[in-house]
Amino acid sequence: MTGYADAAEAILLDIEGTTTPVAYVVEVLFSFARERAAEFLRQHGQEPAVQEDLSQLRREYINEPETVPAWFGDEPTAAVPYIHYLIECDGSGTGRKSTALKSLQGKLWNQGYREGQLQSQLFADVKPALERWHAAGKHIYIFSSGSVQAQQLLFGHTEAGDLRPLLSGYFDTTTGSKKAPDSYRKITAAIGLPPERILFISDVTAELKAAQAAGMQTLLSCRPGNAAPADAGFDSITSFEAI
Repeated sequence: MTGYADAAEAILLDIEGTTTPVAYVVEVLFSFARERAAEFLRQHGQEPAVQEDLSQLRREYINEPETVPAWFGDEPTAAVPYIHYLIECDGSGTGRKSTALKSLQGKLWNQGYREGQLQSQLFADVKPALERWHAAGKHIYIFSSGSVQAQQLLFGHTEAGDLRPLLSGYFDTTTGSKKAPDSYRKITAAIGLPPERILFISDVTAELKAAQAAGMQTLLSCRPGNAAPADAGFDSITSFEAI
């Protein structure tokens, strides 16, 4: 291990563009959720947990401008145009960071993984690094805008097998925005370590700035397929082999 890992007792990882190719998230996961949303809501729309997601989405919809697709009716599938809008509205293909959307997507992906329609892709160096850090006594956590359920599904159904035994915990947007320093302070408190003993790795500089403001160590992930970083000023890696 390099000095980065040696100086940290815990490693906090982003997913998209860090452990997992952006293309898998956009072209596989989000496309899967978009294409199957209507059928999923026809089958499961009356379940209490799905109803809660839809209620939260409806509350978000009320505050939208009139230009968004209309939500007509009370049947679960009436939400589909708005769900499609949320997935597509920022132009990235990964959708708005809506907690309700992420929760609903997690349920869709759960069905896909269980039925063998989905299998997670990771960069080749990820599993060896997780095993190496775990063997060295490091605690490994995930912080993603995807729901905790979605994170557990992703790491539980990878092409390299079930990696969940190597992970110590998960954080999502119920903790707060990934671009807010207070979110990292909450994570620090939950982990129970001084922030300077936690290393956060992400491909988004705004997230790294927030983590630094909370006192964490940071590394910029520069993976194939990632967008060019908005600015410099961070130590960077192209592979976990460097950690």
